Amino acid sequence: MSRRTIQLLVVFSALLICGVVITQIFWVKQALDLRHRQFNQNAHVALQDVAGKLAKVSGVMQTTNPVEQLSPEYFLVNTNATTQPDLLELFIKDSFHTHNLITDFEVGIYDCTTNRMRYGMSLSTKDNDKKAATLTSNWIKTDKYPYYFGVRFPEQETYFAGSMNSAIWSSILVLVAVSFFAYALFIILRQKQLSEVQRDFVNNMTHELQTPISTIRIAADVLNSENIVTQPVRHKRYVQIVQDEILRLQGQVEMVLSMAKAERDVLTLQKENFNAEEMIRSILLPFEDKVKFNCNASNTFIDADTFHFRCVINNLIDNALKYSNDVPHVAVETYNQGKNLVIAVRDQGIGIAPEYQKKIFNQFFRIPYGDVHNVKGFGIGLSYVKQIVRAHRWRLDLESTLGEGSTFKITIPQA
Repeated sequence: MSRRTIQLLVVFSALLICGVVITQIFWVKQALDLRHRQFNQNAHVALQDVAGKLAKVSGVMQTTNPVEQLSPEYFLVNTNATTQPDLLELFIKDSFHTHNLITDFEVGIYDCTTNRMRYGMSLSTKDNDKKAATLTSNWIKTDKYPYYFGVRFPEQETYFAGSMNSAIWSSILVLVAVSFFAYALFIILRQKQLSEVQRDFVNNMTHELQTPISTIRIAADVLNSENIVTQPVRHKRYVQIVQDEILRLQGQVEMVLSMAKAERDVLTLQKENFNAEEMIRSILLPFEDKVKFNCNASNTFIDADTFHFRCVINNLIDNALKYSNDVPHVAVETYNQGKNLVIAVRDQGIGIAPEYQKKIFNQFFRIPYGDVHNVKGFGIGLSYVKQIVRAHRWRLDLESTLGEGSTFKITIPQA
């Protein structure tokens, strides 16, 4: 499956997931709105019945529309006569049961002589218990009617939520299913990415290992010839080539093994005190005039693993040369900063874009710079540098500008 197809699949799946979630939320909202309308309608009809019964008992004429909803949870009912609390309680409970309003509610009766709501009582159609309601002094009053009572539903949202339990649980199940689907999709894409990384690493490693092996084979063929014995200078040169390529091959293998050990936190460092300036000068010998060295440090002695220190400097220099232009300008500088020795590797190459400056230390990451993406290497050089710096408890900093070059700085505490 091509990368383009996978990208389209991911986009389509993301849109599908968003569509499912939005649809589910819309359905739940619609269902809640419907419950609200049904509840308000049933409460309106039930309270109209109560007003009619009270009008018959009082012998007054019932108004055309005695029920008025003043807020989502508060209804006001015109009675045109004084209301007996016990009778009102009986009529309300009976009417609410008839219209299937099984919920808690509060009742308050308006007293026109004091202009206050009285008989604040909390009732329920679930049982026969009743208790004093919250203060009715702050209930909404009106000047339209001289006699009326108010009904509040303080737990209306709880009532709706209880009636929507099945819908809410189904929504939760859908969201859980969608979450598992998204996680599975993430795992699949992650596995494919790791598979591609592994394939690229094997290809790069095979190519990198073939180079010293081919050089050693050619040198061995030359050393195996009869005439080479009579040419001591040439013989010595080819022996040196074999030794250098074997060291190069060993370094590549050791770097891969060290990365694996560092990931498992079993990397063992063989630290010793040595002169970093002398070590760096010996590292730069094979590079001849390609790399300049500026030693501005008065104290260059450090405690470190000499093998890994050599590999780290080699990696940074090799990386600087790979990503430089046709004529590389690479320099290594050392200087003291407080009680630290700073080693800086600078180049004037293609630089690193800001969005890649953290990613380049990830294992197998290669910056997609067009043709430069095909630069040979394992793709673990900078990751190895970061692991060794971390194992020594040093600090690694990067300063880079796209098109102007990069500077890698290693800050090493000194005794």
